[in-house]
Amino acid sequence: MIYLSQILGNPVLDSNGERLGVVNDLGIATGEVFPQVTSLAFRDRGQDPLMISWRKYVDSYDDHEVRLKVPAVDIRFSYLQPTEVLLARDILNKQIVDTRGMRVVRVNDLKLSDTSSTQLRLLGAEVGIRGILRTLSPKLEHAAMRISRAFGKPLPERIIAWSYMDLVERDLSDVKLSVSHKTLDELHPADIADIIEQLDPRLRGQVFAQLDDEQRADAIAELESDDAAELVGGMNEQDASRMLSEMDPDDAAELVSELDYNRAEKLLKLMGVKEEHAIRQLLGYRDDTAGRIMTQEVVCLPQTQTVADAIECLRNLDEDYESVRYVYTKDDEGRLTGAVSLNELIVHHKDERLEDIAEHDLVTASPDDDQEDVADDISKYNLLAMPVVDEKHKLLGMVTVDDALDVMNEEHEEDLQIAGGGRSEADSDEEVPLHDLRWLLRREMWFFFWMLGVVCVWAILRFGVGIHDGVVNAILLSSALPVSLIVADDSINYVTNFYLEHDPDDEDTPSMLGFTIKSLGLGLVFGTLVALVASAVVSLLVGPNGHHSGSLLVAGFLSAGGSAVVSFLLTPLWLHVLRVRDEHNKETSGFVLSVISMLISVAMFALIAALVAPSIAATALV
Repeated sequence: MIYLSQILGNPVLDSNGERLGVVNDLGIATGEVFPQVTSLAFRDRGQDPLMISWRKYVDSYDDHEVRLKVPAVDIRFSYLQPTEVLLARDILNKQIVDTRGMRVVRVNDLKLSDTSSTQLRLLGAEVGIRGILRTLSPKLEHAAMRISRAFGKPLPERIIAWSYMDLVERDLSDVKLSVSHKTLDELHPADIADIIEQLDPRLRGQVFAQLDDEQRADAIAELESDDAAELVGGMNEQDASRMLSEMDPDDAAELVSELDYNRAEKLLKLMGVKEEHAIRQLLGYRDDTAGRIMTQEVVCLPQTQTVADAIECLRNLDEDYESVRYVYTKDDEGRLTGAVSLNELIVHHKDERLEDIAEHDLVTASPDDDQEDVADDISKYNLLAMPVVDEKHKLLGMVTVDDALDVMNEEHEEDLQIAGGGRSEADSDEEVPLHDLRWLLRREMWFFFWMLGVVCVWAILRFGVGIHDGVVNAILLSSALPVSLIVADDSINYVTNFYLEHDPDDEDTPSMLGFTIKSLGLGLVFGTLVALVASAVVSLLVGPNGHHSGSLLVAGFLSAGGSAVVSFLLTPLWLHVLRVRDEHNKETSGFVLSVISMLISVAMFALIAALVAPSIAATALV
């Protein structure tokens, strides 16, 4: 086994031992499971790039040199073939798609295997830390391996086989890959969307361009709206319009609504009349309503038709028609009268009329109903789809269960963000340590505010009261500040939990006055307990001989208790902020609220400490 990093830069010698240059790259033929090295690229003494056939001219190689079979005068140079890829130029330090792990990774080195004395084959890409260390220095890699083994945690190789690699920074559309090579366009649209979201923005368009219109339509429907709009913004108008025509109307309408008005109008006008009409109809409904997310591709037949008629209608539907969950029935005036499931069509005789086997007690939605309410009803009644009807009870479309799941997932993401959670931005293994550190800093943010509070209290003692040895006093006084900071953070959790559990429009939701009274009561009870318990414990531990330090500690816990009362007193304000921003469809970060609450807590603690500072000064002089 040998790695590309061990070959690059090695001298190239002819059969007479004359130095011709240094190895610059290796070319491989991509049409095999484990591609064979076919070309040797090197730079001569004048730094000119040259390329020769590996099979024809290379006699031997190792991690020190490459020796040729013939003298320099007998060498005939060649060129890179259309089916060849250069390892260092096209793969090393580039992003690739791991089609087995459904993720994007960066190639740190490439592992090669010798199948004979002269033949080399590419096994795969090294994407782990060892590849980085080896590229810097093989000795550094060996040292790191010894250290890791000493701690009982060896550094494993992380090799992705060529058969599970897909290149994203070079157009290989004309390259005939082996049958076992699972390329990007063979993945599920949701997996393609996950991979695109992991890519650098400059590469997303390149990957997207490798897909046809149908694959693009399926994949872009799985992307976040901002990412999808960015991709469409980078496409030419004809391609973007064709792709939108391939999408389900509800998905296309959602995407078009994210685009600039002028570009959206251009794309709509380039579509077919039927597709444009369907999308414009959905765009006529308000955001976050049943009308915006419904699909108009429904099967609705007169209730007097038979099972055989319904089955024949289903057989004649286009291949890309929305998945049919129910066949809906209507009366002579076009009003919705019932629904027949596919199971009912299968088990009943072909001559039975639809109205005789239909479910007539339907749960329906209005196009102006909130999409979250519709999704909750679909979940509540275990429906595969919910019909959407107008004021005359005529069928407009249906909201399918997959659209309902998207809505519930979106609402859940918003709830997590408000509550201070949120989705991890790091899916790849390389990003996990950074994500863990960010999570830890967020969870332990109170420590930094504690240090800020110590500085504030010290400034009050030093410059406000004139205690020149105020460092120790500030530390003693601020020892209770973590209590108020934790309470400030908990008060935000208390508010967000109340906000998520209680809809202000529900009759059972407590009033703002009731919430305020309860919050104030909690703050007073907790603040009083902190002050009383802390005073008792400090008196017990410090005793009569520790008057000065004991006074400082007691004053600190009194300040913490007062700050805790203020934190809960502000909870109605935070609840009001959440509700107002929600009415304007604005997201609110629970983490930001916690930071603001902690800052206020530090300020209140310092203010109360300033009020008791004169007595502290008198104590310090005793």
